[in-house]
Amino acid sequence: MTAAADGTIPPDPEARSGRLHGAAFACVAVLTALGLALSVNQVFNLGLFGLRPISTAYYYMMIGLFLAVAFLAFPAHHRFAGRAPFFDYLLGAAVIAVTAYLATEAQTIISSGWDILAPALPTSAAGLLCLLVLEGIRRAGGPVLFTVAIVFFLYPLYAGVMPGFLWGNDFSVVETVRAHALGMESVIGVPMQVTADILVGYLVFGVVLAATGGGAFFMDFASALMGTSRGGPAKVAVVASGFFGMLSGSPTSNVITTGTLTIPTMKRCGYPAAYAGAVEACASTGGALMPPVMGTAAFIMASFLNVPYGEVALAAFLPALLYYIALILQTDFYAARNGLVGLKPHEVPKLGATLRAGWFYLFCLALLTWLLIAVRIEGEAPYYVSALLVAAAIVGRRLDLRRAIGLLVDCGQAVGQIVALLAGIGMIVGALSITGVGNSFSRELVLLAGGNVYLLLFFGAITSFVLGMGMTASACYIFLAIVLAPALVRAGLDPMASHLYILYWGIVSFITPPVALAAITAASIAKSNAMETGMKAIRIGILLMLLPVLFVLEPALILKGAWYDSLRAFATGVAAAVLLAGAFEGYLPRLGPLDRSVRLVIGLAGCCLLVPELITDIAGAVLLLTGILLARFRPRSMRVADR
Repeated sequence: MTAAADGTIPPDPEARSGRLHGAAFACVAVLTALGLALSVNQVFNLGLFGLRPISTAYYYMMIGLFLAVAFLAFPAHHRFAGRAPFFDYLLGAAVIAVTAYLATEAQTIISSGWDILAPALPTSAAGLLCLLVLEGIRRAGGPVLFTVAIVFFLYPLYAGVMPGFLWGNDFSVVETVRAHALGMESVIGVPMQVTADILVGYLVFGVVLAATGGGAFFMDFASALMGTSRGGPAKVAVVASGFFGMLSGSPTSNVITTGTLTIPTMKRCGYPAAYAGAVEACASTGGALMPPVMGTAAFIMASFLNVPYGEVALAAFLPALLYYIALILQTDFYAARNGLVGLKPHEVPKLGATLRAGWFYLFCLALLTWLLIAVRIEGEAPYYVSALLVAAAIVGRRLDLRRAIGLLVDCGQAVGQIVALLAGIGMIVGALSITGVGNSFSRELVLLAGGNVYLLLFFGAITSFVLGMGMTASACYIFLAIVLAPALVRAGLDPMASHLYILYWGIVSFITPPVALAAITAASIAKSNAMETGMKAIRIGILLMLLPVLFVLEPALILKGAWYDSLRAFATGVAAAVLLAGAFEGYLPRLGPLDRSVRLVIGLAGCCLLVPELITDIAGAVLLLTGILLARFRPRSMRVADR
């Protein structure tokens, strides 16, 4: 947690690469235009120029175009951060050539079983593609994720000598290469299929929304709503980061985008630097769990569960809303206890003027949600809304030709990064699948837990948290969706709840030491101690760790079951959030500042209400009444002395 010690802001992985200028900029623009045209042609089944590739050919072509973009955008070494050397162009040309060849042979690969036995030329092409994919994940994902990918890429070579449940079918080098590059479970497996079929459109939508002024509108909208309230800047940070995060799905990028505005304002209002950074980190991290666009892992989750993405978004809504309610409550109670006020009326935009200028962004958000949930055209929906945003920007003269090309390049880099990551992550999926280790691992985990659901959840939480430290949220989720989610389902837990549980715990590492990327980034902006900011983020975002347990044990919170059960579960959750916020911040409405003993009792009451059992609800109510009586009738001198 020392990365922010010098006050510098960690680089935004989604910012425009400094290498994208001149020839590299032009190449990326052309490759992106071709890639997006190919995606639109496939998603809408247009058949442009008679092009109707089978799905595997389409996946190879998308890898070729956007992995070439990744080679131009992400340097092989920091020495090349400012320019793209000649070998990056060669790598880009190589990946386009090899995937073009495999795309033309896609039907033969399937019909002739080349993933098992293939001639020399396709086998050589498969080997070259594997090497290029590994280099792509090294550049886009960093050394930790690259190491994990290498270990699993090679796993079929030594699976036969591994002990116990790690034992699996072993393969030769040639068989391993064929299975990874020519089979449908690895490089072009589920992660790449979801990316090419669905995710590209949402990445484009996020970039288009930010480039056409959506980020600025949501910031102004949040300020107009809550800026003048008690502790207003912190509430603005929560709401704005929630809006922006639900559309970007990237906690670190979200902190940099909104935190540069919200954190200094919070500090000016009276919030300590570490607290301000922690609030922004928690709010930005929650955006990856807030529908309608939750990030890469949520789309892959829909594929694993074999359900429409709209069902995942609906299931995730109430827990995410509960999390943001808890964040707002904590910032409000902190402000009340410490006498912090909001911004002056002249410092915030007028709500009416803000809505008149930006109502279109809210309309587009509502339209996207409607298309996803009601119409269920999840592949086409983001393209429709993105086209609407671009058209509005052109009519409003906010987008000229130069900015449009820059927007195209930004889209290319966003898609290129995801393709580079998920093509490599696909190797993890492929290795576990072809060796059979994935199934045996989940069976052994159930046996190890001895049928104890709570022990299994504990194993899952720890594993998700540890993997989340060194892997992206999508990589962590994909790995555990294969080896852990089946174990949770076998134990009798709801499949949707089990997968969301893994996703939540993988996201937790963004705000918890020692990694805490979102907290480190926020601390850099706040000029606070990174460790202190991370520890405060744990306290402020504690519900991020408690919510998964709640909805796994009470699936009504993810809209499983009758509506009145969901309403009861949500109401109980809100009550628990109020009490936990009061315990952490030492304040409750009508009771005022709380002393240590009352905070302890109130906190225990909140924890009891989180457990979905009648007896715990009764215990929570009794503890709450006890806390109220203590707060009301303790002598004032004792209350003051304890605070």
